[in-house]
Amino acid sequence: MQDDRLEKMTRLFLEYLLNSKSAVVLTGAGISVPSGIPDFRSPNGLYAKYGKDIFDIEAFLKNPERFYSFSREGLISMLDAEPNQVHYLLAKLEDRGLIKGVITQNIDGLHTKAGSKNVAEIHGSVRTWSCLKCGKRYEMMNNENKTYLLEHDFRCSCGGLTKPDITFFGEMLPLQEFSKAQRWAEESDVFITMGTSLAVYPAAQLPIYALRNNAKLFIINKGETELDKYATIKIEAELSELCKYLEKLIEGV
Repeated sequence: MQDDRLEKMTRLFLEYLLNSKSAVVLTGAGISVPSGIPDFRSPNGLYAKYGKDIFDIEAFLKNPERFYSFSREGLISMLDAEPNQVHYLLAKLEDRGLIKGVITQNIDGLHTKAGSKNVAEIHGSVRTWSCLKCGKRYEMMNNENKTYLLEHDFRCSCGGLTKPDITFFGEMLPLQEFSKAQRWAEESDVFITMGTSLAVYPAAQLPIYALRNNAKLFIINKGETELDKYATIKIEAELSELCKYLEKLIEGV
C-alpha cells in the first residue's frame, strides 16, 4: 500500500474512532511479533517446530516433559518481552477515551504491561501457573516463583504438575473473560481487529456479535482474513506503518 493511501485510510479510521461511543479492539499474534514473540502459526512459528498438539490438554497430561521443554523456549521467554508501539498506542487510545478496551487472543500479557487497563485475556496468560494437584498459584512475574519452577522442572512444592493459566485445546475458555469480551463486542459500535487472521474460534465469533448489532468492522492485518468481505474498512499494512500515521494524527486531536 502506498504511503498516501495508507495515510488516507488511517485518517478515515481515526474519524470513525472519534465519532464512536464504544469502540473495541481484538488483537492477535501479529501485534506481538515485533516484541520478539513468534507467531505460532507462521511457517517458522513454534507450531512448525513442536506441532500444534503442543497445546493439547491430553498430549500435555500424557507427556508433560515435552510441554515443559517447549515452555522453556516458547513461553518463559515471553515474561521478559517488552511491549511495542502497537501495545503502547492501544493503551494511549484507551487513555484518550477512544476505545473501550482490548480483547486479546495473546497470552503474553503485553497489553497490561503497556498500560492498558481494560483487557479481556480470552486465552489466559503465561504470567500465572497453577498446580493441578493442590491448586497453588505461581505469579511468574515474581522472579522467585519463576526460578523455583524452572529449578524444579515445573513441579509444585507439593510435587504436583503445574500448568500455565492458558486455554489448551480441549479446554473451555475462561468464562469470565470471554463473557466480558462478548458483552463488549455486542455493545460496540466500532469493532477493530488487529494482527489476527480471524481463523480461531470462538475468538473469531466476536466480530460477528458486533456486526449483528450493526457495528462497523475494521480489519487491520497483513494478509487475508475470513471476514474481509464484511469489513467497513480493511487496512492491509504493517502495523508499525499504521501506528506511525495514527500517532502523528492523534497528536493533532
